Amino acid sequence: MDLKDLQVFCEVVRRSGFAAASLEVGTTPAHISKRIGILESQLGVRLFHRTTRRVVITEDGERAYQWARRILDDTNAMSEAFSSAKSEPSGQLRIATSQHLGREHVAPILSLLGTRYPRIEVWLELLDRRVDLVSENFDLDIRVGEPAQPQLIAQRLVESWRILCASPVYLAQRGHPKSVAELAEHECLLYREREQPFGTWRLMGPKGPESVKVTSRFSSNHSDVVKGWSVDGKGICLLSIWDVAQPLRDGRVVRVLPTHHEPADVWAMTSTRSAGSAKVRVCVEFLKEQLVRGPHALQIGARSLRSA
Repeated sequence: MDLKDLQVFCEVVRRSGFAAASLEVGTTPAHISKRIGILESQLGVRLFHRTTRRVVITEDGERAYQWARRILDDTNAMSEAFSSAKSEPSGQLRIATSQHLGREHVAPILSLLGTRYPRIEVWLELLDRRVDLVSENFDLDIRVGEPAQPQLIAQRLVESWRILCASPVYLAQRGHPKSVAELAEHECLLYREREQPFGTWRLMGPKGPESVKVTSRFSSNHSDVVKGWSVDGKGICLLSIWDVAQPLRDGRVVRVLPTHHEPADVWAMTSTRSAGSAKVRVCVEFLKEQLVRGPHALQIGARSLRSA
């Protein structure tokens, strides 16, 4: 039985279709269908119900998927064991993270990682949703905010926080809020990062944790959009300090309630299956090193602006 056929089969299950799987694998739907047909002949079972619109996994297909994942996991584990012994990590790293963090920070760091470890292959997927590491076959998910899944292994990469900002034009028109409660009376630009709470801001300040329900006519799932609205004078934003570092430096926005912030550390999430992998281990350590001290570090803006 060809391991590549098992990989194709698992991709069809994960993507719920031949066409989507073919895009992921880099071939045609016809080739995917042919390989699945060969695998069905070898196993003597039907793995999918096929219609003109969709493919649906059968009961036998579900059982085969569990076996296939186990076989592929064991094969990868064997490869990792010998790779670790040679002290030269290799193989594909599948990493997920959010749009802005991935584009501005994680992607450049992974480019440097590839130079240092030439046998590592990188697949980076930018998704503004939380991924299922096991079912979607990711090795790492780089997340902002407190980890909330105890079945996963969380490693903090860098300390960070979100701060309140607004343009001088907006504050001249509407005034500066003097307390967290007063934020409810302002236009608050809402940004939802993956599955973070939406519409309630939870801030740490001199009196400890405080929360306020805020509303706005403007909301988005992309931090650059919300930052742009804030610069344009549309309201007050709550964004990671590295998101607003440049407009803070050049004065297009200023801090609001500067004694308050929301914790927003950056974490690397791994499953127990991937945690012992040499390529995952070196990637996590490299990300931690670069996000703290490298040219794409989140801390460059954070240290200089924390008390701005």
